[in-house]
Amino acid sequence: MLNIVSYIIGLIAIPFLIIGQIPFLGWSNIIWIIIPVIGAIVGQLSTSNGGRNFNLIIGAFMVLRLVLLGGI
Repeated sequence: MLNIVSYIIGLIAIPFLIIGQIPFLGWSNIIWIIIPVIGAIVGQLSTSNGGRNFNLIIGAFMVLRLVLLGGI
């Protein structure tokens, strides 16, 4: 059950990831990085790894965008 909740949290984070890819809106990833982090924590509590890994990938894309373009 927690794995499904983790997937849902990850699906909620995807639109914020897409918005953060728009030029000059990358700073929004600083605010929204908390959503996949919470999803990864919930996924860690489940017996399966799928939801946790999904949220970690989304979070990695957000961090990669921040690192490469300096948060702009």
